[in-house]
Amino acid sequence: SGVVLGADLTPAMLEAAVRAGRDTDGQLLLADVAALPLRSESLDAVFGAGLIAHLPHPAADLRELARVVRRGGMLALFHPIGRAALAARQGRQITPDDLRAEPNLRPLLAGSGWRMTSYADEDDRFLALAVREA
Repeated sequence: SGVVLGADLTPAMLEAAVRAGRDTDGQLLLADVAALPLRSESLDAVFGAGLIAHLPHPAADLRELARVVRRGGMLALFHPIGRAALAARQGRQITPDDLRAEPNLRPLLAGSGWRMTSYADEDDRFLALAVREA
């Protein structure tokens, strides 16, 4: 049991969620990940679909997500296509400074209150899982 909360920075994305009927599955919130209007430790988990590449201040934004997730709660960073497949689709090469690369993401998460527990970067998905540290 629980409440599902969908949040996005743009009204257009929330409108698309309403058109898809997502407002019947949970509550939708217009919010910026940099300053979430939620109590500390009020969430059990965060599922960030396509989120990590759009964070303007990744370390600070991940700390804000850690603030609103209870200790021991989960973070899932997901993208429906892996890094190499996405780069190929966009006609570019993966660079060593790619934020989603495991050697970059693991310490970024660790410095933001998370411990990475799983990492998968395959052609058909990207998924990094982390636990909120005490």
